[in-house]
Formats: sequence, C-alpha cells, structure tokens
Amino acid sequence: MQQHPHSSTARPRPATRAARRGAGRLAGAAAAIAAVVGLTTLGGPGAHAAENPYERGPAPTTAGIEAARGPYAVSETTVSSLAVTGFGGGAIYYPTSTADGTFGAVAVSPGYTGTQSSIAWLGPRLASQGFVVFTIDTLTTVDQPDSRGRQLLAALDYLTERSSVRGRIDSSRLGVMGHSMGGGGSLEAAKSRPSLQAAVPLTPWNLDKTWPEISTPTLIVGADGDSIAPVASHAEPFYSSLPSSLDRAYLELNNATHFAPNTSNTTIAKYSIAWLKRFIDNDTRYEQFLCPLPRPSLTIEEYRGNCPHTS
Repeated sequence: MQQHPHSSTARPRPATRAARRGAGRLAGAAAAIAAVVGLTTLGGPGAHAAENPYERGPAPTTAGIEAARGPYAVSETTVSSLAVTGFGGGAIYYPTSTADGTFGAVAVSPGYTGTQSSIAWLGPRLASQGFVVFTIDTLTTVDQPDSRGRQLLAALDYLTERSSVRGRIDSSRLGVMGHSMGGGGSLEAAKSRPSLQAAVPLTPWNLDKTWPEISTPTLIVGADGDSIAPVASHAEPFYSSLPSSLDRAYLELNNATHFAPNTSNTTIAKYSIAWLKRFIDNDTRYEQFLCPLPRPSLTIEEYRGNCPHTS
C-alpha cells in the first residue's frame, strides 16, 4: 500500500516565565493561557488542543478534508474469517505512526450481496484522517440489517479486545458506518449500543422505518436517484424519526444512485470525515463543515440537520 508522508510541525515553545522574580499570579495565568493558545494553533499530527485530548491532525481545511488522503500514513492488515466469530473478517486500516497515541475507530459494513471490497475505499481515506477503520465481510452476503448490526458490534469488540491494533484504539470512541443493508445495520447497531459516538448510514435500507430509540449522533446519506432504497421510503423517514433533540443530519446526494458509496466519492468522504471527527473525537474544528448547513450544489441535492450541535 502506498504510504503517505506524515506531516509535521514545530512543537510549541514553553510559556515564558515572568522576567522578574516579583511577578504576581496574574503573569503566571497569562503565561498559561498563552501556552494553551500556542497548542491550539499548531497545524500537524501530534498537535492536540489542551482542552480536547482527542483532537488528531492539523487544523482542517476544505482542501484537506476533500483530499484522497489525509495527513497520516496508513498501514493495512487483513483479518481472516477463520480467526473471528460473529462476523466474516475483513481489512483494518490504521495510522502507521503511534506518535499521537490512540485513535477512535469505525467499523464499516457492506450491503446486500456485497463484500468488504465494495466499501474498501473508505478504509484508507478515513484512516489517513486519524481513525482506525475496519471494513468487514459479513457472515453471508445476504444477511439482513439486524444481523449486520450485530456483526458491526462484534467487529468493534474484536477490534478493541483482540486485534493486533487494539493498543492504538481508544475503546470509548467508536462509530459505525454501512452501505444499503449495512447502512440499515448501522442504525441497528446504534440502537443496540448507545455508547457509540457516531453512525453514518450510506443509502441505507431497512424494513424498520422509525428510530426514536437512537441516541448516537447520526448522519444519514441518501441519493436522489436511488431506486433500490428510495429516499422517500428509507433515508428520509429514518432521519425524520430520529429524536429532534439528537445531533442528526440528512445529506441527499445529487445525481447519484444507490451504489454511490461503492466507489470513491468526495462528498460522502468529506461529510463522513467531518461527522466522525466532530462526534468521535469531539473535535469542534470540524463544525465549520456541518454548520451552517451545507447548501445545495452540483453534488448535494439537499441537506438537513440541527445547528449548532449540542454534544
């Protein structure tokens, strides 16, 4: 796999002590504030704002979040179905360097008749922005959403408890994604495990149309040309049924089909990254991409959501 350069930046200088012995506490407080400001203005992996230890990577820009690769070099390891129980194995993508400590993690399920290869592009794309990403195979290619939801949770448990990269993961910062029935599965997973920090269903399909039980911040991505899981009977009612008090959003892709998530898609990547950063990493630097609400464009048919976010 191609490696990508790990960007770096100068470390902050220690806050300057008061020049004279008799300086009072006010000078010390000012120095402390200056140190925090210095940390928050750094721009590369390894720079974490003191008030949020989960921040990873440089201050985001539109170009950076839309890029095919982010600031982290990425490594990959495969997991055989014979080595796991409860799901079908898959591929784990993770930042190569351990300099920044642990990362949040995301499990991603394919759709009906799909394998992990159908959503594999999300692995390095998300991992290069500072996540451990597990694109999974399901037990069979025809598993229904409730089964895929359980498999996503089994994959997260394997990732944090048994995998070779478990030491790189903060097990309190986890999310789920999925395409089609895998997207319906990500709703099932969020319903079953409220501790999840983020869910991103992609052109989701599910016979259950209402999700008032979900308390996980959820971004639902639909497609205006979806004839398999039409937004009017899937993505839109899913979104509308989420609690109005929840951090939630609905992104409808313009001129796109049900299979938009199966190939590299900058709009899907951009808003998925922003959502995962904002809610898995509590990184408010990414709020700028979500609030104010994105406007219709060549790639966005519609975007709904609550702003500002509450969590």
